[in-house]
Amino acid sequence: MKRTSALRAAAAALLLTVGLGAAQAMPASAVPTTTPTSSAGLLDAMRQDLGLTARQAEERLAAERTAARVESEARKAAGGSYGGSWFDAGSGRLVVALTDRDEEAEVKALGADTRIVRHSAGALDRAKARLDARSAPSGVAGWHVDPRSNSVVVTVVRADRNAPAVRAFVERARGAGPVTVAETATAPRTYAAGTVGGDPYYTGNVRCSIGFSVHGGFVTAGHCGGAGAAVRGWDGSAMGTFQGSSFPGNDYAYVSIHSGWWTVPVVLGWGAIPDRLVKGSAEAPVGASICRSGSTTKWHCGSVLAKNETVNYSQGAVHQMTKTSVCAEGGDSGGAFISGDQAQGVTSGGWGNCSTGGETWFQPVNEILSRYGLTLHTA
Repeated sequence: MKRTSALRAAAAALLLTVGLGAAQAMPASAVPTTTPTSSAGLLDAMRQDLGLTARQAEERLAAERTAARVESEARKAAGGSYGGSWFDAGSGRLVVALTDRDEEAEVKALGADTRIVRHSAGALDRAKARLDARSAPSGVAGWHVDPRSNSVVVTVVRADRNAPAVRAFVERARGAGPVTVAETATAPRTYAAGTVGGDPYYTGNVRCSIGFSVHGGFVTAGHCGGAGAAVRGWDGSAMGTFQGSSFPGNDYAYVSIHSGWWTVPVVLGWGAIPDRLVKGSAEAPVGASICRSGSTTKWHCGSVLAKNETVNYSQGAVHQMTKTSVCAEGGDSGGAFISGDQAQGVTSGGWGNCSTGGETWFQPVNEILSRYGLTLHTA
């Protein structure tokens, strides 16, 4: 990325002195952090958005890293008995749902708490897949598997909850498997914006946000532009081209960049925190803290609320989304969701705003990397 700010140039020079870029040029947007959990700015953001003290934030980040490691091990140990898992912020431990007590001791030995449930994760995923095969009315906001309630949660727009089409969809959903109904104030929408501002980029008269650097370009939201569309950078100069894009169904895209631009493993902190170095893409569990960077509302944090949710936008349903309590607004589309120093996904849409609150969905980054055969640029 091109930058002229003296502050960012100085930050890039500092990165080079600490050995993070000795073999490659680092842009002026790269600002160093000491460790993934010791940034004062990150702790400030978590205090503001999650109501934590600095010490509580440090402890939570450490616990979440442990939970992410335990989750993959517990899934293997549980086998077909696995009913899903989530991070419990109160205890600071991962909770693993099981349909069979025979695996309980082995899972607990890994450092997780357990809960006995009726339905396996596989059964819930199959029930959700049956809903994915159906079209939904606009009064249905989406649906996802919720391990905590051991059900498929169907979210309806409050004002439309008694509409015949919504009631009929819910009735059919109950026939597909265990269903819980939740309500939301407004329907989800994407966060692209007409030209008005991690960094902004422009496609036609639409402004969106860069997600994560990959070798050769960056990933972002699919609704921001179609394959072949030209991209302009934050300064208006020619930046790249959409090489692949999918929306609806999915909401992801890959943009290749032109000569004069380069990629770096950085997510902008916008002055709220030092810019974050990206060191991988290990998936954070449900309940974990997560932060988002976008060109309109900058840096905000919250928690992972659900995974594998189908979101029913007016343009069509988008599958395999992750829902968060982080706010966003127009122009934030495509921006980065990150947990600690691990890339999570690109902003798709949501409801509400950063003044009154809301919820936001992102498309997981690992799915995008796999779809286009990309390699995440990491520090």
